[in-house]
Amino acid sequence: MTLGASIFLIAVGAILKFAVNVSSSSIDLDVIGVILMAAGAIGLLISLFLYTTATSRRANGTRVVERETTREI
Repeated sequence: MTLGASIFLIAVGAILKFAVNVSSSSIDLDVIGVILMAAGAIGLLISLFLYTTATSRRANGTRVVERETTREI
């Protein structure tokens, strides 16, 4: 899950939890909103963890340098 998708889930969950005032006997939108916010928060933490580990690997100082071959005529 990407950062954008996680933030989107958090936003949709917050809208369902705090802004929608519709009552239904079969669906509880407050619970769905909390579930979406929790899923978005977990996805956000995983995305940030993966981003920081990938960044730390690149900043490790290892560089790939291609060897140039020269042709003498």
